[in-house]
Amino acid sequence: MRRIDLAFLILATATLLIGVGMGTWMGLTHNFHFAPVHAHLNLLGWTSLALFGLCYRAYPPLAASRLALPHFALAASGAICFPAGIALSIADLTMEVAKLGALLWTLAVLVFLVALVRLALGERAGLEKRAAPAVAA
Repeated sequence: MRRIDLAFLILATATLLIGVGMGTWMGLTHNFHFAPVHAHLNLLGWTSLALFGLCYRAYPPLAASRLALPHFALAASGAICFPAGIALSIADLTMEVAKLGALLWTLAVLVFLVALVRLALGERAGLEKRAAPAVAA
């Protein structure tokens, strides 16, 4: 994906809009039954997705990683599926969607951690190669 940072930020802002709309509705109706859904939309959707996008923007090699697109797919799916699943669970319809969303989100965070560690190790190896003094024979 060419601009994975923007993809994360656009999705983050879309979930923020949904979360803000839901918060406004809850405040106007004084019905806070779905507050956990609102909280997860804002935390996973807005905050986490935006931070992922900013990290990809700050570290271009991270965005060029083969893990960037799978991370986006897992994070986007989890950020949408998890709050929707919480809503279905609160409505006593099913817990399975929430479980799937939680699993997707956990995998997304794991993939991001692996990508960050790979980036850190790669940068460290690159620094060690550049900094190694020449040995005189």
